[in-house]
Amino acid sequence: MSLIRLPSLEIQTTLGPINLSAYVGHQLVVYFYPKDDTPGCTIEGQDFSAAHPDFLAAGTQVIGVSRDSLASHEKFIAKYGLTIALVADTDESLCKAFDVIKTKNMYGKQVLGIERSTFLFDAKGSLAKAWRGVKVPGHVEEVLGAARALHQ
Repeated sequence: MSLIRLPSLEIQTTLGPINLSAYVGHQLVVYFYPKDDTPGCTIEGQDFSAAHPDFLAAGTQVIGVSRDSLASHEKFIAKYGLTIALVADTDESLCKAFDVIKTKNMYGKQVLGIERSTFLFDAKGSLAKAWRGVKVPGHVEEVLGAARALHQ
């Protein structure tokens, strides 16, 4: 898949419904994670939240996406004090647009799940950088560095 522009999709976020194209005019980080309140996803959410003021200073909005419900996201945010908006992609439309649903091995069984991935879009809505198969340690710092470089 060759996603090169921010798709115009209606999304349900913890801040309310919005069209993804409404973010054009700002840089945008869209990060996909497998599941609320799991160890790696919690660390990633906390890391993005801790760096959120730095992203905003670099003219960059941040949203996290999983297939969990808005109710699950609200609990996740409250439990860990997350400061970023989370998207409930329960119909997988955003996951499919970004091609992040992959076959994974879970306890010896093949399942379809979200491949941890991050996408950075410039203020015109063009894809500037993509990270797939993300490892959490150090990832947010790398994304922030790219956002800062793009913002200059």
